[in-house]
Amino acid sequence: MAKIEKFEDLKVWQESRLLVSLVYEFMSTNKDYGFKDQIQRASISIMNNIAEGFERNSDAQFKRFLDIAKASCGEVRSMLYLAEDLKYITVIEAENLRNRCCFLSGSISNLMKYLRK
Repeated sequence: MAKIEKFEDLKVWQESRLLVSLVYEFMSTNKDYGFKDQIQRASISIMNNIAEGFERNSDAQFKRFLDIAKASCGEVRSMLYLAEDLKYITVIEAENLRNRCCFLSGSISNLMKYLRK
């Protein structure tokens, strides 16, 4: 397995970047600016915490930031239920995004387990 030398090579970072793009896309016409801002910030937090933790050059620090990224993933997932309830996005859109969040959260967990070894 090749050594990862930059955060851009991490699959979890790539997936989180895609999630941010999708959140922005689905919220682009939303007029509830408080909600829109919160879900966008939470999704960005996932991506940025993965990058920041990686750049710390410490497995312990990286795990800490991955833990924060995973928590932000949960926040986005929770907000997607609210987005669905408020009819900001369709049930199918919300399910698809939540599935992405679950996959990403699991991938972050797997990376954290790998770093514990």
